[in-house]
Amino acid sequence: MTVENQKVISALVAGILGAEAAHAALDALEIDPALMNERGPHVSRAAFAMAMNVALFHGLLERVPSGAAYVADRLARGGKVVFDHGALRTVRMPEGPTGELPPGEEAFTRIFAPLGYHMAAVYPLDRLRMTGRAYRHADFPEAIPQFFLSELHVDRFDPEFAEAAARVFGTSRDPLTAEARVVLGKYADNAPVSLAEATEALPVIVAAFDRQHAPVSIEDYELLLSRSHEAAWIATEGNAFNHATDRVADVAALAERLKAEDWPMKDRLEISRSGRVRQTAFRADTVERLFAGKELRQVPGSFYEFISRDIDPETGGLDLAFDTGNATGIFAMTSAPGEERA
Repeated sequence: MTVENQKVISALVAGILGAEAAHAALDALEIDPALMNERGPHVSRAAFAMAMNVALFHGLLERVPSGAAYVADRLARGGKVVFDHGALRTVRMPEGPTGELPPGEEAFTRIFAPLGYHMAAVYPLDRLRMTGRAYRHADFPEAIPQFFLSELHVDRFDPEFAEAAARVFGTSRDPLTAEARVVLGKYADNAPVSLAEATEALPVIVAAFDRQHAPVSIEDYELLLSRSHEAAWIATEGNAFNHATDRVADVAALAERLKAEDWPMKDRLEISRSGRVRQTAFRADTVERLFAGKELRQVPGSFYEFISRDIDPETGGLDLAFDTGNATGIFAMTSAPGEERA
């Protein structure tokens, strides 16, 4: 097949995951045909963004056995996943960059903006000493997954915490290569990007969604954990997808079925102030991580989330908003068992 006839999302995903894994990942997701049918030789920002999200979704399932089992169950029941959004956590130091990374969310807005994302709303997460921001795609707002991108504000903690955070996150490296920056620059300038260029850049950009700092010491991990479960999570997992979310028709009914089948469900449903956005999740799967000094420890990893969105009567489209209360409750899924926040 010539480059001109290749479906670009399929080609990009196969280039990063391999043919078999790409087929499985794409088969699991309900993707807008207007995106899936785009063909080369050039790759639009929307197609690149969707391919990036497919790769990130696949990576999350590899790290989250409960999520992979749920997706397998959904496929066995004749359904597919509508990938609503993914979530990331970042760290903003009191001043300056985070190691070699740009400060806080800027490590990812430099990726999101060229690919067509814009900030849709800000969500203060004051109880967590964090700020969340929703990034929504301008071209396909309902079809391309959003990002819920949060920053942990080190300056809202005590000096001992800040010193530990500097030791841990100050070792961060910047994963973006010069070649990947060129591709992002072309997207930012609305210049054409070839399939070959996009195929080379995609693995580098996906690698940005990972831990970029050195392994944390047990002492620093426990200090961060004593002040913030979220900081401790970032210390072991970095900027990996914190969770990926399946948009379903009736999340309440799904939650009751999954609870009855003994899946690791969150205790209660989170309902937005508008009543139009309802969320729940599995509890984070436990993962084994290597700490400084070659010590292994079991810690909370990532998790899988579920959401229902009603029509917003003001727009006639899906209510794509988030909710501060919902987000705070969902964040608790990476806390220790039994510590779900009220």
